[in-house]
Amino acid sequence: MKKERKLVANNKKARHKYFIEDTYEAGIVLTGTEIKSVRQGKVNIKESYAKIINGEVFIIGMHISPYEQGNIFNVDPLRERKLLLNKREIKKIETQTSEKGKTLVPLKMYINESGLAKMEIGVAQGKKLYDKRADIAQKDAKRRMDRAIRREY
Repeated sequence: MKKERKLVANNKKARHKYFIEDTYEAGIVLTGTEIKSVRQGKVNIKESYAKIINGEVFIIGMHISPYEQGNIFNVDPLRERKLLLNKREIKKIETQTSEKGKTLVPLKMYINESGLAKMEIGVAQGKKLYDKRADIAQKDAKRRMDRAIRREY
């Protein structure tokens, strides 16, 4: 009996605002009360981003609500949290993000099959306004075609 991974937070805006070029799966260093809040789904990654500081990757701006029964063990909900990646992956990400206009954005956070909190991050390049309009037009056209096909049957 294999457990499925449970999606905790999803950053839908990231795929709208950026071209995602490469994705990585990273572990997250959390405290005891933080992981309890994560398992309850009280996470917001919409305004967060990742940054490489001294050869380590940190997620900045991710909000994990304090655990209700946590009392003195609760920590700052917006603190920087370390992401766990291989040195090879960090070097690769560092070379990719050193190019102009590229950044590191969190895409989704989930609990994997073994019960560990993981985050999918992506190397992204910002879209221009006309790129966003083209994506919206493409989605709209696909929606219209699907609707027309459904009407025929």
